[in-house]
Amino acid sequence: MSSLRFMRIFVFFDLPTETPEDRRQYRRFRKTLIRHGFLMMQESVYCKLLTSPAAEQAARHAVRRHKPAKGLVQLLTVTEKQFANMEFLVGAWQNDVVDTTERVIVL
Repeated sequence: MSSLRFMRIFVFFDLPTETPEDRRQYRRFRKTLIRHGFLMMQESVYCKLLTSPAAEQAARHAVRRHKPAKGLVQLLTVTEKQFANMEFLVGAWQNDVVDTTERVIVL
């Protein structure tokens, strides 16, 4: 189990919502992130737990493939240890969804 390096990938996005088509693209992108296992941390900030570099590449590829034509989309990968050291200045982590490594099954 120690050979696994858990990571988190973040997707930050700022998409236009001025026209009906812009709003449709925004909804489609957001739903795609959710379908690929990303969880919303804040509005327009989503993250996903990864168990390997191959999983990171797959997640990056999925985001690139489904990115909208307009707006700003950014990706950032951090280790689980870096993620755990996040400092909350206001508010607290809300754990509405079970998001732990305890459910990971290694074959």
